[in-house]
Amino acid sequence: MLALRDLQKTRLVCGALLIVALGLAGCTSQIADLTPADTQAHPKDPSTYLPVHDLPPARDEAVIPPDKRAKIEAELAAARDRQAVAAKDAK
Repeated sequence: MLALRDLQKTRLVCGALLIVALGLAGCTSQIADLTPADTQAHPKDPSTYLPVHDLPPARDEAVIPPDKRAKIEAELAAARDRQAVAAKDAK
């Protein structure tokens, strides 16, 4: 019986050591090595705020031309009307 208890204690101690070793190994990973190379450096003065007032450059042309925009809006309105009719029919 004594050998069985010693074996159980040995397994318990080895398991605890393995868990501690894995836990400590996880803490040693370098977060800086995981970031992409093209990220911006942190500001030297941490009390400065981000430049939220800077706007992106204005575009000279519309993202979607007006004629295509009108066509898309008409298609969406037609789809909405079809769904409304289908919902009334389902009731």
